[in-house]
Amino acid sequence: MTEPLLSVENLSVNFNRNHVVVDNISFVIYPGETFALVGESGSGKSITALSVLRLLPNNASLTASSISLHGDNLLKNSELDLCKIRGRRISLIFQDPMSSLNPVMTIGEQVAEAIQQHYPLSKSDTQQRVLELLQQVELPEPQERIKSYPHQLSGGQRQRVMIAIALAGKPDLLIADEPTTSLDVTIQAQILVLLKSIQQSTGMALWLISHDLALVSTMADRVAVMQHGKIVETAQSAELFSSAKHPYTQKLLNALPSMQSCLDHCAEDKPPLLQVDNFHCYYPIRKGLFKRIVGYVRAVDGVSFSIQKGKTLALVGESGCGKTTLGKSLLNLIPSTSGSVKIDGVALDGLEGEQLRKQRTNMQIVFQDPFSSMNPRMLVGDIVAEGIVALHPDVNAVERKERVRKLLQQVGLPEAAALRYPHEFSGGQRQRICIARALAVQPKLIVCDEPTSALDVSVQAQIIQLLKDLQKEQGISYLFITHDLAVVAEIADEVAVMYQGKIIEQGSVEQVLFKPQHAYTKKLISAVPVLKYSNDSQLKTGVVL
Repeated sequence: MTEPLLSVENLSVNFNRNHVVVDNISFVIYPGETFALVGESGSGKSITALSVLRLLPNNASLTASSISLHGDNLLKNSELDLCKIRGRRISLIFQDPMSSLNPVMTIGEQVAEAIQQHYPLSKSDTQQRVLELLQQVELPEPQERIKSYPHQLSGGQRQRVMIAIALAGKPDLLIADEPTTSLDVTIQAQILVLLKSIQQSTGMALWLISHDLALVSTMADRVAVMQHGKIVETAQSAELFSSAKHPYTQKLLNALPSMQSCLDHCAEDKPPLLQVDNFHCYYPIRKGLFKRIVGYVRAVDGVSFSIQKGKTLALVGESGCGKTTLGKSLLNLIPSTSGSVKIDGVALDGLEGEQLRKQRTNMQIVFQDPFSSMNPRMLVGDIVAEGIVALHPDVNAVERKERVRKLLQQVGLPEAAALRYPHEFSGGQRQRICIARALAVQPKLIVCDEPTSALDVSVQAQIIQLLKDLQKEQGISYLFITHDLAVVAEIADEVAVMYQGKIIEQGSVEQVLFKPQHAYTKKLISAVPVLKYSNDSQLKTGVVL
């Protein structure tokens, strides 16, 4: 029988000595195998991966019988020995690309740093290798992007840079912690093909940590399901997805959204809340010694649409197509070039100071990257209450505290979460905090920028239901920016497909998802991964979770 590449026996991790995050788990990964670890956010998946490389925070304590790589017990290795293993024999793609990349280094410098750590190449050979890696992960215009900083890239582009850095050392084992969370379906498909081809050519093993069950069913050879720090079920992929035995695994599969749900949507017409006409957002391209403008990036190029009161418009498209730029510029968070924007009949063009502040109560946003959108030095309760303090000064401290408590409860977090800091929560939990913050000022319109991309399927279902309930009770409208077409089917009334700064197709959800007209829309829908091995036709429609 083949000897394991990685063997973990009786691993436990405690925080502050009494909070058990990983509870006595054991598993093995074989050479060339794709092993998937799935479960809800906060179940201990990422901590398990960090434990193997001993990258845990200072308040964590680790115990295990052994953590062996090719028979070498890593628990006996010194920190210096581990530095030689990290990135070379075992590499890790982190879940949050923005907080993992250095904001003051170009992406070319960061990829080069990873290469030079393990391979003493010349400067020219290093630059060539950097370009090859960026081309491998399908980064647009890699020769130009080498000089870009992380904040100048979209979320999906930053994730691709992280994958390039992880591949730089040609590792024996690649730990991929949510590697395609920020990617649209077409690029996700390309990245998965890339990882598979690298596996086949190098014999590299892949440890996939994900809540994307469709991706897992397509990629994984074996799957382990984690709940509350324990592994509750391990099986071959085909067996697990066709006949799951543990109730928790069955619950995850039952929580998957269905593309068929859009057939139940009500087609009732309502008056418009948001009206956008011929909207543009251009960025100047500056070159030369004097940084003269030589052209423009047409991030948003002549977009027009409207959102009815109490309705949801989903905006879909590839990462970098302008979705997030459009959402932010509509709310005056970044400057636009030209165009008309009206909310409830009030023109937002040219509003400044107090006039713009008054309109902030009508419109809020849930950002794509929850961690970087919160102040790490503020308690969660203060973060959620910040908008109330700024925009509703008439609400006293007692009422404010009660409203925060109810908001946290609404998004599935305990009251005690108000007294903790953002770094103490998982990625999915941080996203729920951001949703609570957006709801705090009771807006008419919420721009939701990938609000469920970091959530596991069961919590995703809860958040979608929460947003739908709030819409029904309060008449809130949503501009829902996403690459998850199954979530679009669940929540949206209309869909707009964006490509290279333009809206190329728009219509009802049923029309766009089941009768697409544009070739690009057809390409997007065909790239949606299908949940394999299931006998349930509702699940076979394919989802990105």
